[in-house]
Amino acid sequence: MTRVPPVPRRHRAGAFLAVLAVLLAGVVVTAAPAAAAPSVVRVTGSQGSWQLTVDGALYTVKGLTWGPPIGEAASRMPDLRAMGVNTVRTWGTDGTTRPLLDAAAANGVKVISGFWLQPGGGPGSGGCVDYVTDANYKTTMLNEFLRWVTEYRDHPGVLLWNVGNESILGMQNCFGGTELEDQRVAYTRFVNDVARAIHAADPNHPVTSTDAWTGAWPYYKAHAPDLDLYAVNSYGAVCDIRQTWVDGGYTKPYILTEGGPAGEWEVADDANGVPDEPTDVEKRDGYPAAWNCLMSHQGVALGGTLFHYGTEQDFGGVWFNLLPGNEKRLSYYSVARAYGGAQPANTPPVITSMSSLGDVPAGGTFTVDVSASDPDGDQISYDLRLNSKYVDNSGSLVPASFTGTDPFTVTAPDRLGVWKVYVFARDGRGNVGIETRSFRVVPPSEPGTNIAVGRPTSASSYQAQGDGAPFLPSLATDGSLTSRWASDWSDPQWIQVDLGAVTSFDHVQLVWESAFGRAYEVQVSDDGSSWRAVYSTTTGDGGVDSLAVNGTGRYVRVHATQRGTAWGYSLYELGVYRP
Repeated sequence: MTRVPPVPRRHRAGAFLAVLAVLLAGVVVTAAPAAAAPSVVRVTGSQGSWQLTVDGALYTVKGLTWGPPIGEAASRMPDLRAMGVNTVRTWGTDGTTRPLLDAAAANGVKVISGFWLQPGGGPGSGGCVDYVTDANYKTTMLNEFLRWVTEYRDHPGVLLWNVGNESILGMQNCFGGTELEDQRVAYTRFVNDVARAIHAADPNHPVTSTDAWTGAWPYYKAHAPDLDLYAVNSYGAVCDIRQTWVDGGYTKPYILTEGGPAGEWEVADDANGVPDEPTDVEKRDGYPAAWNCLMSHQGVALGGTLFHYGTEQDFGGVWFNLLPGNEKRLSYYSVARAYGGAQPANTPPVITSMSSLGDVPAGGTFTVDVSASDPDGDQISYDLRLNSKYVDNSGSLVPASFTGTDPFTVTAPDRLGVWKVYVFARDGRGNVGIETRSFRVVPPSEPGTNIAVGRPTSASSYQAQGDGAPFLPSLATDGSLTSRWASDWSDPQWIQVDLGAVTSFDHVQLVWESAFGRAYEVQVSDDGSSWRAVYSTTTGDGGVDSLAVNGTGRYVRVHATQRGTAWGYSLYELGVYRP
């Protein structure tokens, strides 16, 4: 491949300004040779026999993606080094990066320094840029990248530069058809412009670009010849990379920049219709399996950074992090073993089974049973938490109300939908085992007959636009929990059902969507004009309100005066029951 010779440090600023404009125009610039920089990283060898070297010494990337705040780098790098890690990967490089590079270099660790481009992060990520026409964005980003390349190119912590992350895949959220293809080509050509410009500013560190699938590699092959190597994020499919490389006839080596157990997007759904998260034991075994598949491609795969040296204790953190809540789990130690790190004196509890869960009545209780043991004989303590990602897209894990010690009796939330319960098994030595199962919260069964089903229903307003609209009043009395009524976003609002004749009832059930009533009354009327309250509250909290109220009337109305959210009011069901 064509490379630009080194530029003497004392002349780099002027040389950089001189070559930048012509690089963007597609002209290869040759500068004068120079003295060696403090750290020289090279991709050497030939087809199928490549090596990565640092200052002439063979270097295999044994890495993890970096998650903690940069301010914690100095305290955490010794731990990474003890695990056998020699590299961390970042997604962004800017004025805050130096402490990370300093801490890495002080501990014999190097950094794959990333640069973010829109639409980064693959499917679901935001930021759509027109790479065909938006010259201003491309110029701005190129200048920004080169600013930090110039700032850090002589830092001994830098291993290589990584331009972009999952943008080729992510463009499917922004474009379609031939335009999508044009954008992917234009993006990859821009990545090549960046690579050439970085080579001119820093000839001593390779440049790569990451995407989420090997399906991006044909674009790099055709339009980014100045990349020194390829990079890919791959989880459940990591063992397929080698054959993809062979079948594609590629002529560059690669590294894995994210990898590990199967992700949420590539596992089968469980009995409740949500992704079936691998067990702690499966995750433990997934990391060395991924590493072994990667490194079996000798002379082509130059190593990788597994995902993820992170500490968040949320939905994604429990799925992938090696240290959720700063507690070490089985995956932490399996990565250390794969990298030849120090062997632990103590390891986490192992949860080998957990009961499956199905439908749970809102606000009721259910039983969670696990089988756990500690390899070191440490006493295990337990904590249970709940997550509502599949209800409201929240990543947070909140404490569950539970009693007992395996099996546990857990109080269910009162909001409908599929939830997850997590069991944390701790050994008191900073280690944790985690297992999770999903369960579906459904309305509690009500005695008697729902006399509101199918009856004429009206409301003060209904939402006519939006995903799933119109949200008609009749949808609150259709007997289905998959449809709903929704009002305008204002106070007050009401919804009423005509029972057809004056009728007595002894129970009302309100099944709220997330837009619930904080203050409301249940009212009855014989004529639809004069109303009398049979129930009122100013402390409604949503979910399912099962109200033991006695009333008589032809019409039953929910009259709401204070919303519990910024939206309107929304009911899956308004049920009126009689014995």
